[in-house]
Amino acid sequence: MNNNLVTTDYVVFIIYFLVVSGYGYYIYRQRKKNEHDAKAFFLAEGTLTWWAIGASLIASNISAEQFIGMSGEGFFLGIAVAAYEWIAAIALIIVAVWFIPVYLKNKIYTMPQFLKTRYNESVALIMAVFWLFLYVFVNLTSILYLGAVAINGLTGGDYLHVIMIGLAVFALIISLGGMKVVAYTDVIQVAVLIFGGLVTTYIALTVVGQKFGVGANAIAGFQVLMDHAPEHFKMIIPKPTAESTQNEISKYLTFPGLASYVAGIWIINLNYWGCNQYITQRALGADLKTARTGILFAGLLKLMMPLIVMLPGIAAFVLYKGGHLPQLIGGKDGAYSAILTFLPTGLKGLSVAALTAAIVASLAGKVNSISTIFTLDIYAKYFKKGTEEKNLVLVGRTTVFVGMILAVLFTWNDLLGIGGEGGFTFIQKYTGFISPGVFAMFILGMFWKRTTGSAAIAGVLAGFLFSVFFNEMAPGLLGNDTFLYTAYPNGKGGFEIPFHICMGLSFFFTMAIMILMSLAGPKVNPKAFELDKSMFKVAPSTMALIVITLLLIAALYVKFW
Repeated sequence: MNNNLVTTDYVVFIIYFLVVSGYGYYIYRQRKKNEHDAKAFFLAEGTLTWWAIGASLIASNISAEQFIGMSGEGFFLGIAVAAYEWIAAIALIIVAVWFIPVYLKNKIYTMPQFLKTRYNESVALIMAVFWLFLYVFVNLTSILYLGAVAINGLTGGDYLHVIMIGLAVFALIISLGGMKVVAYTDVIQVAVLIFGGLVTTYIALTVVGQKFGVGANAIAGFQVLMDHAPEHFKMIIPKPTAESTQNEISKYLTFPGLASYVAGIWIINLNYWGCNQYITQRALGADLKTARTGILFAGLLKLMMPLIVMLPGIAAFVLYKGGHLPQLIGGKDGAYSAILTFLPTGLKGLSVAALTAAIVASLAGKVNSISTIFTLDIYAKYFKKGTEEKNLVLVGRTTVFVGMILAVLFTWNDLLGIGGEGGFTFIQKYTGFISPGVFAMFILGMFWKRTTGSAAIAGVLAGFLFSVFFNEMAPGLLGNDTFLYTAYPNGKGGFEIPFHICMGLSFFFTMAIMILMSLAGPKVNPKAFELDKSMFKVAPSTMALIVITLLLIAALYVKFW
């Protein structure tokens, strides 16, 4: 095994860089006649095709935290972690059928605009500022840091800061061209991501087959995984008993069996895919049919993501357990990098290109959303009302640059402690605390006319406070076993409630507060959306895509239940 890249690997990577940059410049030249059109810059003029929307959604979603973090969870937890991807496919169906029509019908281009239209300016401004801080100082920084650490580990050197700057510059090259350049380069990025990821998985399974004496055969290697780690191929983690080991308890704390499917994983996915500027922006400039088809296409692509981001982790576990993988640098999060050491010359460069594609696409998408929210929801409304389109584009590009600089500065010495607790945990911790409140505010705002602006603000605050309470304080104040929850030893001298259960409880109590406040408010809310049932009708071709996706998910769950 060898971590070092050789000349052939660098050549493969340089080819990838030139192709993406060249194609991005070509798309930029194509839209240069609309150089100073704000809608063209932020929403791609509404010209994105369904396949560009779908590919861009996946490219923006899959990043280093999936490659590194989910492979690590595959190493530790097994196939249960694939639920994040497979339930996401169902969440995308819900977003395509019920959420997107509401946005498009009301000409919504940003999430703060939705909150202003539905509630009031105060709610919109509070959330716009909040999202900017979250996107810059949590999401952008963690993507950049994790990506740089992952690629640095593969080079066999100490180039962390050089790689960090390189990723930031690469993302800037794409982002400064606007959403159309971001989305269409994402098509290439997701092709590289999927192809390179599948090649890595194929090689990993082949290596498993060789090491366990069944031949250089990927299918045989997969059978070895199932034979040597049967517990890693169960979708439902059993509830701990008095005889459970700490390792078994820790798995349940990470993914608490059927309880995960009651609320937690749905809140995570529906909030991420349906109430998130970073994601929805790709579809907001398109017509309904194109947006729906693109989102459903992304749902189909999500079904194969566990092959790329989770299965290598299980392969690493079996190799490690069998003594064929001496050590994992960085614990379970080192599983993916360890697998890459088995790749032959050239293919290692392709895998680095796939990882870079995932990182750069996510960085470009995230910083474009930061630019859109700041320019349209803050600058154009509070700093310089009625400003010219040309100035809005200039401010948008400046925001892209400033956002990336801030991310580099905050990751330079790991100021936020991302590396201390792991990037995947870092993101889940700081976004999961606000997901119940934000999702409650959106879902009630869309589909219940009585919801008021005061209830929306109370919901966001309550959702955060309930999340803090159940995650950090409840076991100590209420005890370890109540009618609401059971807390389990976390192996660090304390007790924890499974994270998904905390989210479900926070969401339930937040919804209750918002409903009671709204019922105590005015009976008629003049800002409620008038929903037309015809908005939610789907064409036969769309229904066919939905049925195919649901049948595939059902088959996967039947196989690995």
